[in-house]
Amino acid sequence: MGIAFHDAYADFPDPALDRVGELVAIGGDLEPQRLLAAYAKGIFPWYDETSPILWWSPDPRLLLVPGEMHIPRRLTRFMRQKTLAVTVNMSCPQVIESCAGVKRRGMKGTWLVPEMIAAYTHLHQLGYVHSVETWQEGRLVGGVYGVALGRAFFGESMFHLVSNASKVALVSLVQVLQRYGVHFMDCQQTTRHLLSFGAREFSRRIFMHRLQSALEAEPLPEEAWRARRLDY
Repeated sequence: MGIAFHDAYADFPDPALDRVGELVAIGGDLEPQRLLAAYAKGIFPWYDETSPILWWSPDPRLLLVPGEMHIPRRLTRFMRQKTLAVTVNMSCPQVIESCAGVKRRGMKGTWLVPEMIAAYTHLHQLGYVHSVETWQEGRLVGGVYGVALGRAFFGESMFHLVSNASKVALVSLVQVLQRYGVHFMDCQQTTRHLLSFGAREFSRRIFMHRLQSALEAEPLPEEAWRARRLDY
């Protein structure tokens, strides 16, 4: 890894201390040090090709605590059929690219602009961004990826090309997080879809407290993100 994400703390306001809105900064760049400094303060970039880089810290914040995950019965029955193969970090760059290419209801264009794709791919190469993929007959059909710092995981995006492919990836990811003692997965934005899996809203103050605890905890063992196939 080799990057101290604390170095660039001064570049951002501290949502835990400063009276800032949900949009906390504009501009800057997507260099690894700046991105990691942002995530360590609960801040993430979200913008499109028509705007400068926008940095956000939502209040409230939606978190999925691994031990509280709810798997819908229909999805449980589907997973028992084992029609999809699931892997960790076997095709992370392709997952990121696929998330950018998926058309989403109510959205024009994409927030995953080329600079963002390059930035998260670089963070994957540095060991901070990880993915869980789903496959059907050797074809990548779904996946989810995010940023891992300490015992926190920041979910970024997911996609599916066949029914349930992203849901299986999400459930498998959360099971990995639970197995290795990750405190929470940050979902960033509240959606009914994530609420149905047991995610809950927390005030930014409580989120920042939980984030600090997760960053101060012992790092995950390297085996957590070892590229491999998962059994589910």
